Order: sequence, then C-alpha cells, then structure tokens
Amino acid sequence: MKLSKKKLFKIHSWIGTKLSILFFIVCFSGTMATLSHEMDWLFISEIRAKPQKEFASRNTIISNLKKQYPNAQISYWMRAEEPYLCDIIYTKVDGRQTYVFANPYTGKIQGNANLTFQRFFRDLHYFLFMPFYQFGYLVVLSFAFLLLISFLTALCFYKKWWRKLFKLETTKGPLVFFRSLHRLVGLWSIPFSILFSATGIWYFIERTNIADVRTAVNPKPPKLEYSNANNDSINLTYTIDYDRITQVAQKAIPYFKPEGINIPNTKNEPVYVRGNSDVPLVRQRANRVYINPYNYKVVKIQNAKNISNIMWINDIADPLHFGYWGGLTTKIIWFFIGLGISSLILTGIWITLKRKALQRKKKQISILGKWKFVNWGIYILLIISMYIQLVSRYHTSSTGILVISCGWIVILLLTYYVFVHRLKKAVNTK
Repeated sequence: MKLSKKKLFKIHSWIGTKLSILFFIVCFSGTMATLSHEMDWLFISEIRAKPQKEFASRNTIISNLKKQYPNAQISYWMRAEEPYLCDIIYTKVDGRQTYVFANPYTGKIQGNANLTFQRFFRDLHYFLFMPFYQFGYLVVLSFAFLLLISFLTALCFYKKWWRKLFKLETTKGPLVFFRSLHRLVGLWSIPFSILFSATGIWYFIERTNIADVRTAVNPKPPKLEYSNANNDSINLTYTIDYDRITQVAQKAIPYFKPEGINIPNTKNEPVYVRGNSDVPLVRQRANRVYINPYNYKVVKIQNAKNISNIMWINDIADPLHFGYWGGLTTKIIWFFIGLGISSLILTGIWITLKRKALQRKKKQISILGKWKFVNWGIYILLIISMYIQLVSRYHTSSTGILVISCGWIVILLLTYYVFVHRLKKAVNTK
C-alpha cells in the first residue's frame, strides 16, 4: 500500500511530537556521551594527567593504591585512550564501588569519585536509569527504528529535497525560518542519522539475540582447568604482577597495546586484558588475551585480525556510534552532529505546536492532548528512578546530586520558556 505524502508527514510529525521528551533525552544524552570523558577532564581536576613520554609501572600504581585502600578489591582497570586522562580503577571498598583516578605517568593516586560525567551520560543513554535496565535498553534502542522512520518519511514527503541543501529562509518570520532550519539540518544530518539508526538497530539485534547474534559475538570466556580452581570468591587485587600481565599480553598479539584489565573474583577465572592493535576502527574488546593469574600463561587469545565478520561488525559499532574511532577530532564532529539531530526534535516540536496552536486557538483545545500527560508522566518516573539509583547504586555525593538537579532544572525552565511562554506569546500576537 502506497502512503500519501500527507500520511507520511503525519507519521513524521507524530514521532517527533508525541514522543518528544523521551526522544530528546535519548538523542541529547547520546550527544553528551560523545564528549563525556572531556567533561570529566573539565570538571574533575583529579582526573587530569599531563602527558609524558613514559608510563609509570602498573605495580607502582597498585602499590600506591594499596596505601590508600588496603582492603580494596579491583574489578576493572581502565587506561583511557585519551592521553590527558588518568587511569580509572573500578574499586570496591566496604561493598561500595568507587572510581579511583591514578596518574598513568607518575603512578600517583590523584583522587576518586562515586560517579563521573562519563558514567552518568552513558547510563542515561543506555537505559534511562530505568529500574529494570534490560527494559530500559530496549526502550532506548527502539528509537533507532523511530529515527530511521523519521528521516525516511521526511525524504518521501519533501519534494526535490536535494535542491534545498543550501537554502535557509531568514526573512519570512519565525515559523518559516524554523521550518527551513529544520529541513536544512535534517538533510545534512542524513548520513549520520543512517549511521546512528544502523548501529542502534544492530544493538537491538544483539541485545534481543535475534538469529543467535548475541551468542556469536560474545564468546564465553575460558575457565581455568586444574585441581585448585573452583568457584570460591577471591581477591587478587594486590597479589597479581600487573607489569608481567601486560608484558605477556603484549607478546600475545602483534602491535598490541594493553589498555583495560579485568580482574577475576573467582578462582577459576583468568585475567582478561583488552586493548588496541594495528587493526583500525574496532573497539578494544576486539583484542582479548586471557591469562592465568597464578602462572601467567596465556589461556586464550582473540586477535582482531582473525575475528569473524559478524564479530567485526559488532566491534566497530561502538566507535562509529559514539565517534571515538578517530580520537578527539571525530568526537567533536559527532558531538555537533548530535546537537543538530537533537535540535531537529526541538524545532520540529516548535513548528508543530505553533501550527496546531494557531489552528486550535479559537477552540481552546490542548495541543498535545493526552500525549502531554504521557510524556510528562514518563519524564517524572525517569527522574524518580534516576535519583533512587544515584543514591542506592552509585552512592552519589550531595554535590553530585546538586549538580545533576541544577542541570534538570535549567532544562525544565528552558522548556517552559520556549514551548509555553514564547509559544503562547507568538500565538496571541497573530
């Protein structure tokens, strides 16, 4: 059945208006996530590192960590790809996880935090802080399909859209200007909309295990097979020789640069080292070296050069989706493109609301109808869930809660000013 341009426009408008708040949060949080490490550098002074020629010994870093956290248990040691950032060591102290910042060049422990900008925006973008995070993942990933439908319907109902790639109306009033701006930004963001939709749909396929994809791209880690290995919990934080671990891993894969280290918490698990090699575009997890922490022998190797096509697709999805495949330059480009796509939602809402407000001015009918309550209801539930998790899961400090609250208040005030105050004023002047 062939859809008319009018129906296509209605579909396009419905997605952008009826689901506006949730759609904007998903897009904007993803945009902020692209530069979240840089936000950490900007606002958290303890995470900053001055790049030097040589790295400090990892054992030196661990020795310094032990002085401050003698009873800590490490689950993951992340060495950032950005040279201006400290290592982040995921540490449990008295049952609570904290992120410890270790200078990779001096070995000094510079500070810690229970929550970072990177973690906040990634989790907001991943599952919206929903209490049932698997459901939250699916809600977020469903917007990949909606983004795809949104720009495809726009291309279908815009006549000869390629002629409007450089056209911006600035002299015919606010409504015409925003329509023109909406169309212009939308057209130029098409390649990135395709990319974000494609990677988002891939995440959905992987998450829901369609065609057994999840199983294929996430091979089970090996288990240690000798008589002393069992499932008893252990703490190897201060018994592992980290320098030796990284040296063994480096020799296992040509041109391998060990970055992340997963520390096992049971006796039958190996240490898992990930990092970059000479294979471009793939994320660190494409290269994996599993090492026995008791005799430092390699248990299993996954070289990015030898992975299957489906695993390669899975391992390029993150760098392409978040734009970190080319370092800071591509992250900045992705950030501004993300702002552009987020602005499409805002300008689309403005255009639709103003058009409907003018049509219904005499009837005094609510513009969004019941969807206004749906949007705000979802928003309020997400905020409540977010605060519960910030306190119970992340043990966020009062300062962190205050900063996050101020951010949401600013967004709410801007929303009211633009879409209530300014919109009413614009309609009443007609």
